[in-house]
Amino acid sequence: MEEFSVNNDDNNMSRSRSRMNAPRPQNSPSIIKWVIGILIAVVAVTVFLGYRYFNSAMQPMNPNSNQQIEVNVPIGAAPRQVGSILQDKKVVKSGSVFNYYAKSHNLNNFQAGYYVLKPSMTLNQVATRLQKGGAAQPILVNGPKILIREGEMIDQISDSIDKGGHFKKGEFKDLMKDQSFISSLAKKYPDLLGSAMKAKDVRYRLEGYLFPAVYPIQKDSSLKDLVTQMVGKEDAILKPYYSKLKSNNLTVQEALSIASLVEMEGSKEQDRAKIAGVFLNRIDKGETLGSDVSTRYAVKKSATQLLSQSDLKSTSPYNTRVNPGFPPGPVDNPGEGSVMAIVNADRGDGNMFFFAVTKKVPGSKYNVGDVLFYKDINSFNEAVSKYNPEGK
Repeated sequence: MEEFSVNNDDNNMSRSRSRMNAPRPQNSPSIIKWVIGILIAVVAVTVFLGYRYFNSAMQPMNPNSNQQIEVNVPIGAAPRQVGSILQDKKVVKSGSVFNYYAKSHNLNNFQAGYYVLKPSMTLNQVATRLQKGGAAQPILVNGPKILIREGEMIDQISDSIDKGGHFKKGEFKDLMKDQSFISSLAKKYPDLLGSAMKAKDVRYRLEGYLFPAVYPIQKDSSLKDLVTQMVGKEDAILKPYYSKLKSNNLTVQEALSIASLVEMEGSKEQDRAKIAGVFLNRIDKGETLGSDVSTRYAVKKSATQLLSQSDLKSTSPYNTRVNPGFPPGPVDNPGEGSVMAIVNADRGDGNMFFFAVTKKVPGSKYNVGDVLFYKDINSFNEAVSKYNPEGK
């Protein structure tokens, strides 16, 4: 009996130790909720960051950049490959997002060739440009070239040509007055130059028709070859829009005249269509356009020179402060963005006035450079006094 009692105590102690060493039961539902909460948070953060990245990638790489980048699209390149090339060249933020945008907007029929693109271009502008076909040879990296910047006048282009050392300034200006050469261009590009040939009182008949781009100067190229290339590029850019302009009751000369004003009046793409709308609304109402851009062209003053009272009263047909309707012709050579602003002019609000903010007013939501639009003169004058006092 005694031996049995000792063994029994040992068994009891062993069971007691087993209970002490056993793991404590956990609160399983709390752990599951905690894990699910973390997963939901991770998914939410991932979706949020993905949304921000997508929205950012839909915007231009650098809206304020004037850098020109040469891009080569190989023959047979798939849209995804083109997107990767554009991303590597820093033309777009994301090749994948560009590929998605191009496919979703049916803009993925890209043509092989060499292109000059800008980081400031929208995805639509890049995709549209790539559908039109590029140059057969490199544009920027090999050989001499001439750069025409958006908004340059023929007088400024002549200076660039002279500095290039291949052609003389005087030769170029003489060619801009050569009616026989211009008539030959009109026969070659009738849709482009038909209305320009009918215009009266123009300073240069080809003003506005030399498309801003980089042009290689090939061996044995003549000045006529170079200008023909510029005009041919303008025709290629405008070709998709001829029917739209006609349906809007606009000649090419009228459209480019307004586009040349828009080029210098609006630096932001979202403003340009509304600025074009204001100009077209004013023409419909029989009002003067009142653009200092055209007045400067009329009196041959640059954007940095002040306009005098006599300048503002100039009787030149280009002075839209005193002459209603369209100016005789373009006052510079606008880029595709300004041409598109005319094609897609925003006239819906019936705006008749606009100006750019030059003074930051404390508490105001407007920043310097913002363009404000108004329907009536009183609201316009009140806003000018507040945000652009020197423009009163």
